[in-house]
Amino acid sequence: MPWIKSTRQPLAALAVCVLLPLGAAACATGEAHGGTVPSPPAGTVLDVTDGTGRNLREVARKDAPEVGIEVTPAAGGGWDVRLAFRRFRCSAPGVRPVAVTGRGVVSLFVDGRRVARPRTPAFHLAAALVPHGTHHVTARLYADDGTVWAVRGKPVESTADVTVSGAEAAAAPGAGPDAARADAAGVDAAEAQAHAAEADAGTAPAAGATPGAGR
Repeated sequence: MPWIKSTRQPLAALAVCVLLPLGAAACATGEAHGGTVPSPPAGTVLDVTDGTGRNLREVARKDAPEVGIEVTPAAGGGWDVRLAFRRFRCSAPGVRPVAVTGRGVVSLFVDGRRVARPRTPAFHLAAALVPHGTHHVTARLYADDGTVWAVRGKPVESTADVTVSGAEAAAAPGAGPDAARADAAGVDAAEAQAHAAEADAGTAPAAGATPGAGR
């Protein structure tokens, strides 16, 4: 099959996909065990933002979460995305919007546009979202207050480059213009719901922020 997959992230993040035990790769949900006393906010909020307009939250490398990503063709069309995490767990929906070390949400971007917020390490990416050409699929980690986990002024993220040939794009089920519009509408609806929830929590970004992925 004429596709090429490569990863573009620090070497340490590359190792996450290979070396983490299977249990550690899961994006577990829910509150941490061992007491009800809330943890204090972590790190330092910077004036720098990512492409979505979210402020970066700087933490020490030894405490920082890590993410790895792998993208492979799915048997029935589209792409299978596999995520691996270290020192990170996904929060359950409805948690307090407070940044707690090692906890938050992961956002998946294609060419800088957020397409999903998976809560499991395995996710299927529709073929219509990855048309003919080379595309950048990025997983980025956010704290529960909407800030971006960062180390040395850079978001904690991992990117895979995916190249789709013309023949592969034409043969992929559901890859036509109508499917692309339907997927785009679904993404827009999900984004609208997410922004509404963030606004209720007081964590929405400033108006006029332009979506993008800081690589």
